[in-house]
Amino acid sequence: MSEATPVLPEWCRLVRADNPGPMTLDGTNTYVLTTGDGTVVIDPGPWLEEHLGAVLSLGSVSAALITHHHEDHCGGIDLFRELTGGAPVLARDPAASGADAELPAHGERLDDLGLLVLDTPGHTADSVSFVADDGASVLLFSGDTVLGRGTTIVAYPDGDLGAYLASLDLLRTAVPPGAVLAPGHGPLRAHATAVIDEYVAHRRQRIEQVEAALDGGARTARDIVEIVYADVDRALWPAAERTVAATLAYVRAVG
Repeated sequence: MSEATPVLPEWCRLVRADNPGPMTLDGTNTYVLTTGDGTVVIDPGPWLEEHLGAVLSLGSVSAALITHHHEDHCGGIDLFRELTGGAPVLARDPAASGADAELPAHGERLDDLGLLVLDTPGHTADSVSFVADDGASVLLFSGDTVLGRGTTIVAYPDGDLGAYLASLDLLRTAVPPGAVLAPGHGPLRAHATAVIDEYVAHRRQRIEQVEAALDGGARTARDIVEIVYADVDRALWPAAERTVAATLAYVRAVG
């Protein structure tokens, strides 16, 4: 039996960019939050005029927040600024993403929704998640740290597996079991903590598989991908190789 897609509260709308692909799944998810301080956009997305037009049609934008610096999440920043007349863009690493300023510190809140800022490095060094709680519903905006379908890449060397596992642990305790997962790609999920548990179990399994491949004589990330990811679409092997490289660094660091 398939999981029912949760319904977003009235103050949050999802606009999906038309950029589907092996890494972006159905496309980049942009979230438009209506607050007393104005409309806040999470991840404006790629440089697609039609997409940004759809986003900006939902309200006068006061600011945009970036979950991490990958182009499919923030490649349209310059066009976004132009179309909004200069609405500020905030990110954890403004230099990497092209944002105007840095987000509030980890654990701080912004806007009248009390949007909680959580540093969740691992997918990238600058990955950030946001938690919104209106008293009736809790939403976890996870960027690419946790997707709505499949698993994510640990983009070594920018990404770090030890940091990623710690970020999953953090998110597991940051939201209640009934929180809705609002990922950067893929469908909304009704039980964020259950998805996070699946991610932790999967990543631990991959670590064991990498260790077994090493014991069997594999030496390079490519060697291991050909063993561990043999049943995965080869179009995804380059991404898998980066995650395996991150896993190798982690395994060697922890002994």
